[in-house]
Amino acid sequence: MDTRKVIGWNLRRLRVAQGLSQERLALESGIDRSYVGRVERGSENVTVARLEQFAATLGVPVRELFDDPIGDNPPPALAAGRKPKQPRRPRE
Repeated sequence: MDTRKVIGWNLRRLRVAQGLSQERLALESGIDRSYVGRVERGSENVTVARLEQFAATLGVPVRELFDDPIGDNPPPALAAGRKPKQPRRPRE
């Protein structure tokens, strides 16, 4: 697995383990959400400065983003975002 894919795999694993959406991670890191998605897919050549921002937001050392993935399955996705709307009660 190439380094960009390893970083993306670990970023997603750590983000999902903490229950953060891509949007929340991006917001707290001061980074665009679409950039987070590209990093997780391994299609973005991420800089050291961005790795430091991600690690700081996740509360982990930067080296954890370089750990070799264990197992062949990618980290699971979080449950879908918004709660369903509650039906309105009729007025009495």
